[in-house]
Amino acid sequence: MPRRSFLTVAVLLALLHAYIGWRLIPAMALGAAGQGAGIAMLIASTLLVPTGLFASRLKRGPWGERLTWAGLLAMGLFSSLLVLTVLRDAVMLVLALFGAGTPALARASAFGVPLLALAVTLVGFVNARRLAKVVEVDVPIAGLPDALHGYTIAQISDIHVGPTIRRGYLNAIVTRVNGLQPDAIAITGDLVDGSVPRLALHTAPLERLSARDGAFFVTGNHEYYSGADAWIAELRRLGITVLINQHVVRERDGHAVMIAGVADFSAHHFDESHRSDPHAAAAGAPANVRVRVLLAHQPRSAEAAADAGFDLQLSGHTHGGQFFPWNLFVPLQQPFTAGLNRFRSLWVYTSRGTGYWGPPKRFGAPSEITLVRLVRGEAA
Repeated sequence: MPRRSFLTVAVLLALLHAYIGWRLIPAMALGAAGQGAGIAMLIASTLLVPTGLFASRLKRGPWGERLTWAGLLAMGLFSSLLVLTVLRDAVMLVLALFGAGTPALARASAFGVPLLALAVTLVGFVNARRLAKVVEVDVPIAGLPDALHGYTIAQISDIHVGPTIRRGYLNAIVTRVNGLQPDAIAITGDLVDGSVPRLALHTAPLERLSARDGAFFVTGNHEYYSGADAWIAELRRLGITVLINQHVVRERDGHAVMIAGVADFSAHHFDESHRSDPHAAAAGAPANVRVRVLLAHQPRSAEAAADAGFDLQLSGHTHGGQFFPWNLFVPLQQPFTAGLNRFRSLWVYTSRGTGYWGPPKRFGAPSEITLVRLVRGEAA
């Protein structure tokens, strides 16, 4: 990050922490010692949060790991603290307008904000670090032949192997996915946050992925931050089929399912040859294809996917918002936040993600391993 941008972020963080202190500490009526402790904690958070923001660039080693964890936990706590402080101010303003505010309520709510922020952060930590549960989804496809009825695709997405997600975390995911015995496995982007030399040891468990028709990968935006070409080569070395505007065909009794993949929606900003193109991904499909599945990291690929004649798109990217209030902002960029949705003749399933990005925190948006099952359905 350029020095000017870093300074801008640092100043903004300092101002936001100052706002929290201004709104909460005086209302707590803690006395000089208590106020000093509160200010010290806010200063520590102001220094730690940037560490979380730049965690993927920190040097490794025992102290580097501890500092990374401290920074990311501080980032998660600060996020909730800021949101709850703003909400408290809004509520206190409304109460004041109606003459219902009291000093006792102001003091109690000032204590309540950090306590609630801490509780949300702790619950969010447990939710983020536990192994993702399996979510089963039936997708009805009109005219699906008997040979393809019940065809399953295990989807994992947005794992973000990097500062706090390491080999053991991914190994548990691979074991659970293999236990589902799917026909195919789809990794829909944002697998890593860091370079191949730094993370190859931690992504090695992917070599164990096993499905009758193979395991497939498409790039997410974070692969382009981490060296997409090197990661594509590494995944292929691990036996994963990488689909960059390409497709493969898998048959059952003469009927075929096409599994296609596109590069991330924003990939052309990094590499013009990776411009996302569902039409190119579908080109040349054989006549016996009965269902067309597209792997596309971002849900906003849906319009082009529908135009290209796909039946189902599997996406991620949104994390389901990961934790409040970010779920409220996802619709500003993406047509879908999570779950199975319809876009014209296209089904779009958006995973909430199998890992997490940044703070080890999930609240109201649990991680998932998705088992998608194709079933016979009526025409829309």
